[in-house]
Amino acid sequence: MFDGTFRKPVDKAVKPIGNALRRTGLTPDHLTIVGLVVGIAAGVAIGSGRLWLGAFLVVLAGLPDLLDGALAKASGAASQRGAFFDSTVDRVTDMFLLGGIAWYLATDPQYPDAMPILPFAIAGVSSLVSYQRAKAESLGIDAKGGLMERAERIIAILIGLVVNVLLIPILWLMLVLTTITAMQRFWKVWKQAAVAPVTQERIEMRRTRRATRRVMRTERRRTRVPRRRP
Repeated sequence: MFDGTFRKPVDKAVKPIGNALRRTGLTPDHLTIVGLVVGIAAGVAIGSGRLWLGAFLVVLAGLPDLLDGALAKASGAASQRGAFFDSTVDRVTDMFLLGGIAWYLATDPQYPDAMPILPFAIAGVSSLVSYQRAKAESLGIDAKGGLMERAERIIAILIGLVVNVLLIPILWLMLVLTTITAMQRFWKVWKQAAVAPVTQERIEMRRTRRATRRVMRTERRRTRVPRRRP
């Protein structure tokens, strides 16, 4: 949801920072690795019960993730390899964050013994959401969007870490909204994939022909020489 709404304004805002980072000699992969290391540290801090430190490190880990794309565009280093690496690191970071929360819930006696299952359930459904997008895009189908994408999950985790009393309710809310997101994406892809590829090609061909005929008619009208009156 946030990705579709705020992506362009954020990209515009961080563009000057990307240009500045280009002069330092850093590469987008360097920023991605820094984000991974800080994200792992955040998971360890959360697991040890240092929730506020973990929240600070989560914010810190988000900065390289925010700026690596801007640096890639500024330096002309955007590539499929970089996009794949960045996406993989995001998944690893998410697993460490949710794993740290699970460890914290398992070692804190105030929580029931079964409570660590909750963040693992969120991790499982989040992986399904990511898989749906990846598979759909490999088929040439758009699967973006939903109530609880990665940005929303990170923000929800931050709130739960800072306001500890809200951690469990927020985790339950994340599970529900992430499940709804998986259903939204499934339905979105299902509708787009309802048309057979051959039929879709014919539809696109007809649209192209109609558009071409409209352009030709417009050109003929524009270049037509008016008749002279006798």
